[in-house]
Amino acid sequence: MGAKHPDSAVARKIVNAACPHDCPDTCGMHITVENGVAVKVEGAKDMPFTQGTLCTKVARYLDRTYSKERVLYPQKRVGAKGEGKFARISWDEALATIAAKFKEIAADDPQGILPCSYAGTMGLAQYASMDRRFFNKLGATLLDRTLCSSAGKVGMKITLGGLVGMDPERFDEAKLILIWGTNPIVSNLHLWSRVQEAKRRGAKVIAIDPYRSLTAAKCDQHIAPLPGSDAALALGMMHVIVNEGLYDTDYVAKYTLGFEQLKARVQDYSPQKAAAICGLAAEEIAVLAREYAGTRPAAIRLNYGMQRHSGGGMAVRTITCLPALTGQWRDAAGGVLLSTGDWYSLDHAALERPDLIPNRPRTINQSALGDALTAADPPVRAIYVYNNNPVAVCPDSQKVIAGFKREDLFTVVHEIFLTDTADYADIVLPATTQLEHYDVHKSYGHLYVLANSPAIAPLGEAKPNSEVFRLLAARMGFTEDCFKDSDEDICRQALASSNPRMAGIEWEALKAQGWQRLNVPARFAPFSEGNFPTPSGKCEFYSETAQGMGLDPLPVYTPPRESALSAPQLAKDYPLAFISPPARNFLNSSFANLAFALKEAGEPYLDVHPIDAAARGIAEGDAVRIYNGRGSFVTKARVSERVRPGVVAAPSVWWKKLSPDGRNANEVTSQAIADMGGAATYYDCLVEIERTGASST
Repeated sequence: MGAKHPDSAVARKIVNAACPHDCPDTCGMHITVENGVAVKVEGAKDMPFTQGTLCTKVARYLDRTYSKERVLYPQKRVGAKGEGKFARISWDEALATIAAKFKEIAADDPQGILPCSYAGTMGLAQYASMDRRFFNKLGATLLDRTLCSSAGKVGMKITLGGLVGMDPERFDEAKLILIWGTNPIVSNLHLWSRVQEAKRRGAKVIAIDPYRSLTAAKCDQHIAPLPGSDAALALGMMHVIVNEGLYDTDYVAKYTLGFEQLKARVQDYSPQKAAAICGLAAEEIAVLAREYAGTRPAAIRLNYGMQRHSGGGMAVRTITCLPALTGQWRDAAGGVLLSTGDWYSLDHAALERPDLIPNRPRTINQSALGDALTAADPPVRAIYVYNNNPVAVCPDSQKVIAGFKREDLFTVVHEIFLTDTADYADIVLPATTQLEHYDVHKSYGHLYVLANSPAIAPLGEAKPNSEVFRLLAARMGFTEDCFKDSDEDICRQALASSNPRMAGIEWEALKAQGWQRLNVPARFAPFSEGNFPTPSGKCEFYSETAQGMGLDPLPVYTPPRESALSAPQLAKDYPLAFISPPARNFLNSSFANLAFALKEAGEPYLDVHPIDAAARGIAEGDAVRIYNGRGSFVTKARVSERVRPGVVAAPSVWWKKLSPDGRNANEVTSQAIADMGGAATYYDCLVEIERTGASST
């Protein structure tokens, strides 16, 4: 491309790109560049799943890339930790400082060094390749990245055998769609367009969510169970489906394992019992069960919000039994979708090189980062943060901040902006945006691989993650050939696979096209005749895998750790269930500092039901303090029926330094982990609220 436009002397080209953010949609993008400057970001109209549409955040990606607030040069701290005062230094000084510190710590015990990354970018080159090689070779502490989805992933693998499910492109053909614990208008836009098309064709759409989200408000029906009660709802549905003979006897006999045990288990969960747990009417559960079992094809869209509590893994495991019980898998438009991630077959070992690890390092759970930074033994002496903003997003913020404030903790932050976390850094390194580097992307919400090519040269002295770790590897004296791989080498390695689903996908062609669908049928009905990737090859109602993990081998309801039913003493002091679902204008903490997003978001608020507000003398717009034994934060009350009585919701994640009192929702969330995957339990949280004289403006 790159030829001059016929009507002018402007050198114009269009570059294929992919959205890097933590969203199921992984949109194809086209970047228009004129004389080396990106002038337009738009959706790639030829990409079949995303079809030329971008969310309102990524449509403004030039605001992010060309922001005046970008970090463009290496810096070192000149003020107190947390103060955010820095002085410019050279890359040579920055790299020399980091390498010297890492060598000093590694000579004693490399476990004193902790990488701290997450999903700020989801590309395989910039998310999980050269960085993992570097820290593996170093022998650093391993990080268990558990903040978002790990409980649900384990739960799905127990039942279905992997992160596999129905093709999202077939949702428009379903006759009934359950939107369960997700808000696709905010976090899965291109699936929502297919749900709307199904609705136009006569499908019924039901939202199951404690919060009346933008999506729930547009569905035909909204069922609002108490937070953390989803497994009880699914078990109540199964009780009705089994006892009324509404299950698919042929599918169950041929393609499932453990039906008789499941049948016995669901006798413990009558609609009346499930209703008492969920805060619903028994008849509501029974009608939902009959409707689901009696409609073909029916599709369930789960997302990760409903697994962020102590029983989150089991909740996903339980719900994913429903399509097999009712035979929904027979049709391409039936089944369940949480993630498509395991339909890709990528050589992660080649990308990450765990074989380089010279020792047997410990693993630190990111969900308990506050405890790790304040009490780990041996102590964490250095932390390298990239693709991540843990001060804003990790639970139990006060402990996280206490760790980052340690004078003896050497902190490096590689970032695009001076985030809440960067304010605590000893060294800040400038990072590239997606428009400035190569990457290759899979998706967890569709079946396409995408290539990202750099549209512009890096601004200032910004460097991608991969390049910084190559440079640091050289400074550390690492001589393995893998540290010489270019970003395009890494992209080629990511695509090298013998799996037939990856057949025909190679880097040069992908880069030219921008995207390519996995080698699966257009009408992909993966489990129409069983063939689940479980040990038995069947959908496992009864799972020896779960039993081997010390879990109940059958679906069961695991109550939240903090709820009125499970912790009545705690609920006397903190009677409100607190959730912090994603704010529409941010993506986790990304975009949450940009002027257009802040203008559209307005200010932080807490949704409170009128009954709970009246009991506390709280009116619309009042400043309120949300608190429990872990901490507190102040925001404005929005009194409405978006939440049910007993539940409050604070759309998140706001940067602390852009919040009314310098705090955000994670002041009150817990480091306690879920039943599976070591996952964070953000929505397993009791609080109390009070009107306060503090202003929230």
